[in-house]
Amino acid sequence: MSTYLLAALAGLVTGAGLIIAIGPQNIYVIRQGVSGAYVLPVIAVCVVSDIVLISAGTAGLGALVSAHPSAVAIAEFVGGGYLLVLAALAARRALRPGSGPAHSGSGRTVGLWAALGTALALTWLNPHTYLDTVLTLGSIANSHGGAKWSFTIGACTASLIWFLMLGLGARRMAPVFASARAWRVLDTAIAAVMAALGVMLIAGA
Repeated sequence: MSTYLLAALAGLVTGAGLIIAIGPQNIYVIRQGVSGAYVLPVIAVCVVSDIVLISAGTAGLGALVSAHPSAVAIAEFVGGGYLLVLAALAARRALRPGSGPAHSGSGRTVGLWAALGTALALTWLNPHTYLDTVLTLGSIANSHGGAKWSFTIGACTASLIWFLMLGLGARRMAPVFASARAWRVLDTAIAAVMAALGVMLIAGA
């Protein structure tokens, strides 16, 4: 097996290990998948963002980020605040029967640009995104020397596979969420996770 193929497989496995961890981005993709609202565009935003960040880390951006810890602290504070806002919105949906996508006909409670904007914010305002993709994957990629871009391709492929599975798999659960009660349970869980992640980010800033 060639060095480049081994590096690509290492990137696939390592990327999957970091990307699959439950976070606000994954939760949002699940919710969009269940509601059937702009699933593929949201998946595209997540995957393209990962490709840009992972490639930037391989190209050397990780060293620049690690040299400015104050910027990471600011990102943690801003990102934590944003997650708390999303937690509050999810809690509001859970407390208001009939406000979920199950009662809106098409399930599209927001416009396309609002959905994409939320996906972008959850990706680019989350400091853990930079730690996982830019710093961690970038550093590991560069340890593979001349095969670093093969590793990068493998990691980017992991992102593509994961988000397609997550979004399209969640879509199959749509019949389960035909009732307002099911949406309230989901939004309650989302609010709890978002709030916990937000508090953790602000506390660590």
